Amino acid sequence: MAHHGGSYPESEPNTRLYNPYQDLNLQVPINNLYKLPTSPEFLFAEESLHQRRSWGENLTFYTGSAYLGGSVSGAAVGLFSAFRNFEQGDTLKLKINRILNSSGHTGRSWGNRIGVVGLIYAGTESGVVAVTDRDDVWSSVAAGLATGAVCRAARG
Repeated sequence: MAHHGGSYPESEPNTRLYNPYQDLNLQVPINNLYKLPTSPEFLFAEESLHQRRSWGENLTFYTGSAYLGGSVSGAAVGLFSAFRNFEQGDTLKLKINRILNSSGHTGRSWGNRIGVVGLIYAGTESGVVAVTDRDDVWSSVAAGLATGAVCRAARG
């Protein structure tokens, strides 16, 4: 509603305009609203005593890194394989299709195979660390030996 009087409400001594933000500084200081902690937050105090990744983080990191590395390596092998298999009468469209198919297929298969090795390694290392309660080089060596034994066990 518009005010049709000749004077504004703030000029009257007993009235004032409503300001919804007037008490905001008293209730929630804006300066402290986005001050986030820089140290890691832990649910339990025991977790803060260990300076290592959890088993779930290890599982995700090692499996993902192995899959990514295997996929890139397999894609490179597939790329060179596609270049070797070019034929004399291939058009540019057919060559590009051959490159994409070969590098995609080889990259996926290598990524899956090496990702499984990373998964086995991460699980084994987390198990060794949980049993020995030490996270050092020898835990990684034991996990690597166990992973190699598990991978070779299927071949006899």
